[in-house]
Amino acid sequence: MPSDLDLKAYFERIHWTGDAAPALETIKGLLIAHMRAIPFEHLDVLRGKTVALDLESLQAKLVHARRGGYCFEHVTLFAAVLEALGFQIARHSARVTLFTPRSQSPRTHMFLTVKLAEGVFVLDPGFGGYPPLFPAPLVDAGAAIETSSGTHWMVKDGAAWVLRTSRDGAMLNAWASTLEEENAVDFEMANHFTATHPSSPFLNRLMMSRFTEAGRVTVMNREATIRQNASATTIQLGNRAALRAFIAEHFGFDFPVDSLRLPFIPEWA
Repeated sequence: MPSDLDLKAYFERIHWTGDAAPALETIKGLLIAHMRAIPFEHLDVLRGKTVALDLESLQAKLVHARRGGYCFEHVTLFAAVLEALGFQIARHSARVTLFTPRSQSPRTHMFLTVKLAEGVFVLDPGFGGYPPLFPAPLVDAGAAIETSSGTHWMVKDGAAWVLRTSRDGAMLNAWASTLEEENAVDFEMANHFTATHPSSPFLNRLMMSRFTEAGRVTVMNREATIRQNASATTIQLGNRAALRAFIAEHFGFDFPVDSLRLPFIPEWA
């Protein structure tokens, strides 16, 4: 176990009291507990703050300050936990293809694979789009698995593996990866691009999401949506104060939203 990993504090953060044996059922439980407890958000990017990926900084932010993060933060922390528990994992990058063709999308997403007796599974705790709440078996055109996060399965497309998802009747290719095992420096490079490049989506929109037992809460710029079971309610956040109150109520932390740079929301600029 890394000497600076506070496993007890992490378990308390995700409300985990189950088994810690390196087995499929443990992975299933940890993944959904992590994704329900720790939200997806990139607020630090929108205030020009460096997004640190060292374990001490990640624990200070995601665990002790009860904040969220984006893929590099979620996955780096989750990987450290799994390795401490004895799982055999690998770190990979992917090209997000929800809104951009694969040929135009850089490798700016991070996810894991884990080897178990039952096979190899994809773990994606930090995807802000339509992430699977379960370990997705790495089987070409395998059986689709449906949860509250949608329906997901893996397919092979040339040299790449594609995470495919179906939601609200639409079939989407979420991301594509050649499954090369990456090094920490590769994610530092991708993290820098994601947090600082003018064309990065994380500098050009406000995106937040958190899974709940009944569904999911999301924010896209001024639009906030609460999904509960089969119903969804969408509201317009009228000002920064409304955004701050919504974050506190639905994401579990207070944030000084006046520090955010939001030129893409003219009413709040």
